Amino acid sequence: MKIGDLLTEEFIAPDLKGSNKYEVIEELLDVLVKNGKIKDRELALKDLIEREQYLSTGLESGLAVPHAKTAAVEELLLSFGLSRNGLDFETLDGKPAHFIFLVLSPRDTSGPHIKVLAQITRNFREGGIGPQLMNSHSKAEILEIIRNFK
Repeated sequence: MKIGDLLTEEFIAPDLKGSNKYEVIEELLDVLVKNGKIKDRELALKDLIEREQYLSTGLESGLAVPHAKTAAVEELLLSFGLSRNGLDFETLDGKPAHFIFLVLSPRDTSGPHIKVLAQITRNFREGGIGPQLMNSHSKAEILEIIRNFK
């Protein structure tokens, strides 16, 4: 399963407005809610926040991947947001997060969830992706960059 297969333009927020990680998590969750993918918004938000409070999902190289398993979804879901100014996500390298992937999966699955998380982190670790995303000008451009993930 490739990330590009899960993501469509409707699930991309090219200009996140949130000023902290919890606002951005809600913003990306609402992208999925607006598209009819979430059965219970409050449950999904609760599960995301609990996971985030357990251990920050801010990684390195401007990447954050808030994720949770929840009964609020029936399938693996992904949304992406770009914070051009960056925000504090308690990243491992202490730098602002610009590239935020929100991942939700049903409670009873783990294989696809782990594969998606690994694919996201691997592509950012190999470099070059961040500058491409920062220079993108549309949802279509962002989607094309992400669909080229290995």
